[in-house]
Amino acid sequence: MNQERADTDRVRDVIVVGAGPAGLASAIAAGQAGLDCEVIERGALVNSILHFPTNMVFFTTPELLEIGGLPFVTPNPKPTRDEALRYYRRVTDTYNLDVQFGVEVRTIRREAEGDGTPLLRVETLHQHAGPSRRLTRTAVVAIGAYERPNMLGVPGEDLPHVSHYYGEAHAYYRKRVVIVGGKNSAAEAALELHRAGANVTLLHRHAELGSGIKYWVRPDIENRIKEGSVTAYFNTHIAEIRPTEVTIEHAGEQRVLPADAVFLLTGHHPDTAMLERFGIDVDRETMVPAHDADTYETNLPNLFLAGQVISGIHSGLIFIENGRFHGEMVIKEIARRLARRRDTVHAAADTLG
Repeated sequence: MNQERADTDRVRDVIVVGAGPAGLASAIAAGQAGLDCEVIERGALVNSILHFPTNMVFFTTPELLEIGGLPFVTPNPKPTRDEALRYYRRVTDTYNLDVQFGVEVRTIRREAEGDGTPLLRVETLHQHAGPSRRLTRTAVVAIGAYERPNMLGVPGEDLPHVSHYYGEAHAYYRKRVVIVGGKNSAAEAALELHRAGANVTLLHRHAELGSGIKYWVRPDIENRIKEGSVTAYFNTHIAEIRPTEVTIEHAGEQRVLPADAVFLLTGHHPDTAMLERFGIDVDRETMVPAHDADTYETNLPNLFLAGQVISGIHSGLIFIENGRFHGEMVIKEIARRLARRRDTVHAAADTLG
């Protein structure tokens, strides 16, 4: 019998869904509180960071990415993607976190033990071993907001040369690349592609680039646009994507631009379908899951949220820097509840005795 199935009768204190920084911080806090905790991740460790651009440099300083009090050591003033991946691997090993990879949580439902104690039944699907079930007293959903891109809904968006994620530039040398977006990801991709020899066109629906672009990136991209190294169309929408060209709407007119590759870097949002499978109410417009502002508990009792998943479509409001603290706050509430539950059980046993 595989381990996934052998553990189904074990009742854990906490199951954390998602092995990003917020999920790992929750697991660390759970261990420090003496709680039995397992982390379930359908992808890789810090899967969102893994899919950041290969040469990305964080906007923040290393200490603001730290979790569990473990120092993030780097000779650079701002850490790179690779340094972050290395750091979170070290965190996971240092705290000996129980993380199961390649396991997707399908549903979370309320269940009760024989004595009526409320539990959560977590139905999972292992990519190799198939379905299984876990029982837990509480759960923390920390799935982030990077795996579901904001779709534009234009014809051709699903063509093979179109992507909502940018990795690295070399493959686009001497190719005509169209980028849709006007924030950090679009600006950085445009600069890197330009310097790798691509012919870059940037399309943005607003009149100017986003205000939150990194301070060292903004003058660079603005100067490249001014000198014509990067062609930019503002107040522009993409209307259709075809295998070798795109149609745009600019200044009340349509025009066709050549395109060997298209990057739609227009942001991401939480996996709301997953949240709804768990029984969490989600606002249709904002994609914000229902939760208590103080405890982060959802409408399903003993099911909590942590990290960027809380922010819905406004994913820019929560970063690793502030989302990493959610886990500590959630686990503090969980530990308090479980301690109170144990005290109640002991008091009842003493009365019966």
